[in-house]
This record gives sequence, C-alpha cells and structure tokens, in this order.
Amino acid sequence: MSYLRAMANSLLMAALLSRARSFTPTSRLALRVAGTQLFQSTATAQEVVPRVKAAEANKPSDGPVTVKGWVRTLRKQKTLAFVEVNDGSNLGGIQCVLPFDSIDEATKSEIDKITTGCSVQVQGPLVESQGGKQKVELAATSLRVIGECPGETYPLAKKRHSLEYLRTIAHLRPRTNTIAAVARVRSALAGGIHSFFQKSGFVYLQTPLITASDCEGAGEMFRVTTLDLDNISNIPKATDEEGKALDTADYGQDFFDKPAYLTVSGQLGAETHACALGDVYTFGPTFRAENSQTTRHLAEFNMVEPEMAFADLDAAMDNAESMLKYVVGHIVDSCQEDLAFFGKFYDKGLKQKLDKVISQPFARCSYRDAISYLQEEIAKDPSKWQFPEVEFGTDLATEHERWLAESKFDSCVFIYNYPKIIKAFYMRDNDEDGGETVNAMDLLVPGVGEMVGGSQREERLDVLEAKMAELDLDPVDYWWYLDLRRFGSVPHAGYGLGFERLVTYVTGIENIREAIAFPRYPGNAEF
Repeated sequence: MSYLRAMANSLLMAALLSRARSFTPTSRLALRVAGTQLFQSTATAQEVVPRVKAAEANKPSDGPVTVKGWVRTLRKQKTLAFVEVNDGSNLGGIQCVLPFDSIDEATKSEIDKITTGCSVQVQGPLVESQGGKQKVELAATSLRVIGECPGETYPLAKKRHSLEYLRTIAHLRPRTNTIAAVARVRSALAGGIHSFFQKSGFVYLQTPLITASDCEGAGEMFRVTTLDLDNISNIPKATDEEGKALDTADYGQDFFDKPAYLTVSGQLGAETHACALGDVYTFGPTFRAENSQTTRHLAEFNMVEPEMAFADLDAAMDNAESMLKYVVGHIVDSCQEDLAFFGKFYDKGLKQKLDKVISQPFARCSYRDAISYLQEEIAKDPSKWQFPEVEFGTDLATEHERWLAESKFDSCVFIYNYPKIIKAFYMRDNDEDGGETVNAMDLLVPGVGEMVGGSQREERLDVLEAKMAELDLDPVDYWWYLDLRRFGSVPHAGYGLGFERLVTYVTGIENIREAIAFPRYPGNAEF
C-alpha cells in the first residue's frame, strides 16, 4: 500500500507542478510543501486495516485485522455472539467473537442479517482463544454483511450432503469442506508438478487444443466445426472425382479447411520441441468422446506429458517414479490439515498409502509375466472375477490392474512391453520379439489402477510409416510428425499422467467427478 500511495503522490505532485510553471520560485516552493503535507495527512487518514486469512491466523496480532469470508455458523448468547467465518484458505475458518457491550450499534443491527452462506467483513484484533478448537479467535469490534444469503432458499444447509447431490450444484459445492479441500490439494499438486519439472531442467510447453491428428488412433474425438449443424440441408457435401455428391460433409469449406478435433493428447506436439530442446513437458486440458460412466473417466481432463530426447523406456519409468515421489512428498508436507480430513472421512489408510509411495521403490514387471500371474490367480476361483478370460493380447481391466498393484506387488508397479495390437501407433516396436510387443509401460497404483502410460517413441521412419499404413492413418495428416524422423531423428520417450486420477489417489476420493471443478461426462455439460 505504501508503494502505491508513493506512486500516486508522485504522479499528482508532478501534475500540480506542471500547472505551476508560470508561478514564481517562491510560489512553487510553497506549493510543493503544501502538497507534501496534504498527501501525508491523506495517507494517515486512509490507513487500511490489514487483511488476514484464516490459514495464517495462528498467533495474536499487535492490532486490528480484517477477516473476509462466508458465514458457516452463528450462535447467539445473552451477552455475545459467535460467528464462524470461512474464507476458503483452510478447513476450520476462524471464530469471531462479538461482545455486545464493545461493538457499535451498526454491528448489532448487522448481526440480525447474518445467515449461513452470507459474506461478511469482520474487524478486530486476534487474541488467544478461550476454547480448545483453535489457537486464536477474532475479538470483533465491527462486522458488516457484504452479501446476504436467504436461508430458506440456500441449497447448502448445515448438514452433510452426498457428493452426488453436490454435483448438481457444482457452482456452490466449493463452499463445502470436501470440495474445498480437494481444490486446495489439487492446486498444491499442480504447483508440485511444475516445481519438479522446472527443477529438473524441463521446458514448459503449451500444445494446441484443436488438432487434425488423432494421437491415440482410437477415433474417440470431439469434432470442432463452424458448419451450420442446425440446417443440415445447407451443409456442403463432399464430391468424388466425377463431381458426384457424397454422404460426407465437405470440410474444405469448414473453418480450418479440413476436419478438426479437440485434442486427446499434447504428446505429438511435445515431441517436436523435445527434438530441439531436449526435455519438455505439457500440462493442460485434453478431451475424449468415450461413452463411459465409470468413476475413473471424464470427457474433459488434464494431462501432464513430459517428453525426453535421447531417452529410452527405462528413463521414462525412472522419471515418472521420481516425479510421483516428489509430488506426493510435497503434498504430505504442505497439505497436512486437508490430508487428515480425507484420512478421517474417505480413506482411513491414506497417510500410510502416501508414505509408502514416497519410501518404497516401484516394482517393475513385464506384461507377459503379469498375464501369467493373473492366469494363476484367476484359476483359483474364476467366479470372483468380472473378466476371467486373460491371455496375451488382453487389454487389462481395472480389476486386473488393481490386483497386480494391491495384492501381487502391494506397491506401485510398472507393467512394460505390451502387445503391439493394443497400443498406439507411435510406440517403438521391440526388436527382440520381432515387433510382437512395443516398448511401452503403464504405472499401476493401489486403489486406482492405471495412472501413468508411456513409451519409447518409434524414431525409425520406415517402421513408423508401415505402422501408420496398417492402421489406415493418412501420412498427409502427420507429415510434420514424420519430418522429425527425416531430419535428425533421435531415440526419445515420454509418458502421460492423468492429473485428475492423481487427485483422486492423493485425496482418497473415489469418484473422479469430484477431482475437477466442473466434470464433463456423457449427458452432462452443465455450468
């Protein structure tokens, strides 16, 4: 504030003096002195009471402070009132005590307006609390209601609501303990991820959200178009070589002159910069039009995707393990209150689970061995399994992944060398088995299943072109990607981390729809 006042004073003084060029020297000196006195008296009169957030209020203050937030509870007694104010910085908020004999009449009348959910500004010194729930409380001298909240229509009554109900009021659910704690942990996770990669010498890259390429080759993409879909008869039709109209739209007349989609991954774009800058990472939104209603899938989600030049699959696994240990350690250190809350209400073994991630080395197991372990276990009682048929080429289901992580290895485990037929086109064929498998890995974690997927990329131009032909991918759409193999190709590897899955793992929240502010899934694009 002092800096801003000094800037304002300097500008105003300059303006006054510029208007006084015709004054005598004596007059100009008098004006300067008078102006300085004016600004000094104005600064004193406008001294602002400092604002304190609840998370920072841990000791008595030397003078009055300001607390701003939303009322959770109000308790009135004969001689005083207790107002619990939460500003979102922590779980407990701060208790404001208003003795009726030491507050002004305006504050007394404001108390009658207080309801759960209303926003307030409260001033007074922080003092040692008389109760045992908090170290300090605010001995309020004034309170003003900033925004009223009609109690009869406010959807968040003072009780515990189901997470399913809270999704229907996603615009208000951050005011609940659970979603606010998720938001704080999520923010700290994002900060930890950036910190890890920045300290490791990676360059942060923002890749396009709109693309003409299908990174996974799965076709589950949202189309982006400006063609008038409300008037289907007016959509231009594509034509064949003889000029005959086809049943498909002519995307040559669309905004991008070709079919365009929302990206499912930033990986292909990241590879371009890794092949020039060495180590890069992306962290941003991705989209998948997968008709899934499970607790593990979203249509819009965020991916962390590092890409490393001159690296193989072992380097990718090493980096993924180091990153997760760093980030989880960061959360354990910085979000203790929120993690204790999740451990109490959502996952009793949360702390032990996170400590194990930090301290225990991740296991590594080939896909072939994983299939053998599963076959041996399923044979004991196939009726316990939803998908008992497991063989080489099976795309592991969540129940298979969780058994491997939770029962077989009792730790995070990398499964590597997957069959080529179930993995993406850009993954490098393994030479030792004639390309039957690819140099790919998935990281399975207890309680979730797959959290990370990665591979060494196919850097050989002829092999990559052949694989694209097998999958009927048009080389014209990937000409720039193929150029990376033509001009100075290098072995490189990377992986993708589903950020919301990491949030669910660290918080113990079961449904991924609670791990993001406004979940998008089939049938739901509200808010």
